Formats: sequence, C-alpha cells, structure tokens
Amino acid sequence: MTFLPAEKLCLSIVVLLAIIDGSLIALWGVSVDAAGYAPLIGIGVGTILIGQFYRVIRKDERLALAAIAVGIFVLFTLTGSILNYLLLPIQFPVIDGALARADAMLGFSWPSLIHWVADFPSFSAVLNFVYFTSLPQMMIVILVLSFVGDDRALHRFLVTGLLGALLAMLFWTFWPSFGTSAYYVLPEELVQRAQLAVTPAYGAELKRLAQDGVAFLSPRDTLGLIAFPSFHTVMACMSLWFMTRSAVLLVPTLLLNILMVPAIIIHGGHHLVDVFGGALAFALAFALSGVLLRSLDAGSMTRPSASELRVR
Repeated sequence: MTFLPAEKLCLSIVVLLAIIDGSLIALWGVSVDAAGYAPLIGIGVGTILIGQFYRVIRKDERLALAAIAVGIFVLFTLTGSILNYLLLPIQFPVIDGALARADAMLGFSWPSLIHWVADFPSFSAVLNFVYFTSLPQMMIVILVLSFVGDDRALHRFLVTGLLGALLAMLFWTFWPSFGTSAYYVLPEELVQRAQLAVTPAYGAELKRLAQDGVAFLSPRDTLGLIAFPSFHTVMACMSLWFMTRSAVLLVPTLLLNILMVPAIIIHGGHHLVDVFGGALAFALAFALSGVLLRSLDAGSMTRPSASELRVR
C-alpha cells in the first residue's frame, strides 16, 4: 500500500487510539456492540482500500485522496468517541459552575436565550438543522480539497481535526464539563416550543454517565460529552478556514457557520464561553498541525504530491 506521510501520521494516531480503546475495554470489562460498530469500521477501512485502488491501480490521485481522507475521518471519529466514553466516570470536579459564572460576567444567560428563541420556533428549527450540518460540512471540505488536488491543504485539514479533537478530550479529562442542559432546569413546555436538540433528559443522562461510567458501548447510544471547548466550534472554524479554496462555496459556508454559533449554544446546550474555547482549540490545533506537517516534509527525502501522482 502507498500512503503519503500525513496519511501515515493520521493512521498511526487511529491505530494508537484503537489499541488504547481495546486495552481499556478489556481492563474495565465493558461490553461492546460489535454488530453496531462492524459496519462503521467496514466503511472506514473499505474507503481507505478504495483509495489505495485508485492510487495504485487506476492512478487517479484525486479520488485516492478523497477516499483515504474519508476513511481516516470515519475511523478516527469511531476510535476517538469510544475513548471519550472510556474516560468515564469522571475523576475531577466539573467546571460548569465556573463556565456559567464566566457567561454571567459577559452578560449572557442561557435560560433567557431559550425563552427568547422559543417565541421564534421557525428560526429555532433552522438552527436545529444547521447544528447537524457539522459532519456533512467536514465531508464536503474533504471532497473539495481532494478534487482540486490540494493534498497539502487536505492533510492540514485532517491533522488539524485530529489534534483539535485530542486537545478537547485532553482538556475535558482534567476539567470536565457537560453543558447547560445538564445543569439548568427548564419547563417541558419551553423545551417543546424551542425544539431543543439537546434536552434536559439528555443532560440528565450525561450526569449519570459522569457518575456511573459506561457498561455497554454502542454507536446507537453515543452522546456528545464535551462542553468546553466546543468541538462543534472547532469544526465550524475548520470549514470556514479551509473552504477559502472554493470561491463558489465560501459564502454559503460563511453564512451557515454564522448561524452555527447560536445553534451550538441553543441546540448543543453549550455555555457561551464554550464557543470561545472551541475557537482557541482550533487555533492551537491549526498551529500544531503546521509544525507537524513541516516536520514530516523535512524528514522525508522525497514526498510525492498530488500533482506527481495524478494520472495524465
């Protein structure tokens, strides 16, 4: 098989996470929904193999870049989410109280925002839709960067995403937070009118997991655990930064991710400061990814680029 240096780096991270996951599953005695995870693992591995076919046999580097990147993204998402769950129950005090106080210092009140948006159900529904576009946006960026043959930007995108997720997980391990839905009590009628994606019941389950941990892992039951820093914000920043390569899609991406900010706070059950934390996590991950990729380039005598591998 033929992998570019950045692809090898990303795959190494995925393999390392898989080893850690397997070790912790055995150590904690956690049951796993093998039938639920198998198709997702198959998609990740299968798309990487398809990428190898297009790189080695068909000599179509654009399709190879896209397929391998999608496969890495899928496998990292799986191994990363499993590890996040295996870090439960939490071992350190939650910081949601401090985050709420920081919001108050900025003059922000999450319950007041929910009362306001409940009076505009159509707008809330739009934000609900926007909130769930984060992962599709990631896939679109991968496809755009692949098909313009910009392998360097694609790999910077991938490494930034992996590092951003790992940084968020590392911070959350020592300073855990679960967001506003876990700590604010809202009337059921208000929740229904606001059409919240993350409800008080969701928050209650997060608090239970924080105390009891997980006994059974299944992709059907996966919840977003991390409030601060907001990884949805990391993904929004990634989409905006890397979609500058497409003049056609940049404006729609900008408009979509302007709406993503209130969507994250309202439907993601986030504190306002979680968004600032996510932006900071992106900046740090982006800077580190540049250092890592430059190190890979310097350490490689010959690095095949998309233009060198692409068939005429």
